[in-house]
Amino acid sequence: MAFCIDFCRTQCFIIGTATYMIKRTDKINKKQRKSLARIVVDKLHLWLGLGSGLIVLIVSITGCLFVFQKEINNRIYRHALFITPQQQPVLPLSVLKQKAADALGQDKPVLNITTYKAADRAWEFMTYKANDTALTYFGGIEYYESVLVNPYTGAVTGRLDYKYNFFNIVKNLHWSLLLNTPYGQPIVGWSTFIFVILLITGLVLWWPKRWNKNTREQSFKVKWKASFKRVNYDLHNVLGFYSMLIALVIALTGMVWAFTWFQKTVYVVASVSITPPDVKRHASADTAVVVTGNPLDIAFSAALPILKDARRIFVYPATYPAGVHTIGGLNGEETYYGADELQFDQYSGKLLGRRNDRHKNRGERLIDMNYDIHVGAIGGLPGKVIAFIISLICASLPVTGFLVWWGKQRKSKKKPVQVCFSVTSGTL
Repeated sequence: MAFCIDFCRTQCFIIGTATYMIKRTDKINKKQRKSLARIVVDKLHLWLGLGSGLIVLIVSITGCLFVFQKEINNRIYRHALFITPQQQPVLPLSVLKQKAADALGQDKPVLNITTYKAADRAWEFMTYKANDTALTYFGGIEYYESVLVNPYTGAVTGRLDYKYNFFNIVKNLHWSLLLNTPYGQPIVGWSTFIFVILLITGLVLWWPKRWNKNTREQSFKVKWKASFKRVNYDLHNVLGFYSMLIALVIALTGMVWAFTWFQKTVYVVASVSITPPDVKRHASADTAVVVTGNPLDIAFSAALPILKDARRIFVYPATYPAGVHTIGGLNGEETYYGADELQFDQYSGKLLGRRNDRHKNRGERLIDMNYDIHVGAIGGLPGKVIAFIISLICASLPVTGFLVWWGKQRKSKKKPVQVCFSVTSGTL
């Protein structure tokens, strides 16, 4: 009797072990059946994602926050940015510039002026000085301020310190991780480049081997009623797929600023030419010709009818003896592409050169559009909403991807399956 029991036990043990080994071998064979290309893509996606995930998270979150900075700043600083329209002509630009210069102080010259066609906007006079030898963002900017002036009265309506402005800090965290540009920008640039690779490899891993009803549901839908692990996996895969195209556009436009070689590549592809744009630069000539009036006012008055369709007019006053007054018009309320640009002699106010947007080739136009594409402003409010949502999804991908990897790590650390035999039941 004892012999029969031992014999049955041995037989069951052998059968159970064989079954277990068959299952294990089948799993190993399935893994081994992966092509070399698939294994390489899998490993690239994993290790590049783990290596760049934190930076991608920071860049995506800050990009998400920055999208609506104009609307929020307009609300917060409304008392400085907006004025009560008045039925009288605006003061000469040179007078307003002097008012702003007095408010800023002699050590902070006005470098940039933004005027508005809208009657309820204060005009902005900006000053800026960088320190390229510093390590951090705060050390890299000595000052970055603006004075807002009522164009009708010359009264200063407000003064903004952009160096410590919340959204400018967010922007520079996005731009260079709050390091000075020469140090932080390459880190962000290469992390963005890696993110592009992650998007491409992610698409390869997402692509089903067979297209049927089951794979379509797994690839395009999130199973919200499933376990946390499954929901997290679906969020990574499904949201990653839906956001991929726009995320690629946002990432590639970011790389235009990060790498000179990439910007040149974009220009060559768009313009279908390796010839750089022919941009003529003029110089002012200090002659003995007597001029009636201030040359800056003469130049600005001459520019207004030429730029009659512009909603905003920017002015870069000359800063050195041979420099020119550069005046340009922007047709959008927030966008920066499509600008016409004029150059005036700083001593006489004479128009020296004109370059309209229509004179630019397709490569130049695309580069000009880069910022507006990157932040979604080129599509108006709907474009900014899309940019906000996609940036939020991009921020989630490193988190969900890490949780997928962490779950697999915990699973692999579990104890190996042991084969147990029950005498009473005769089963494993």
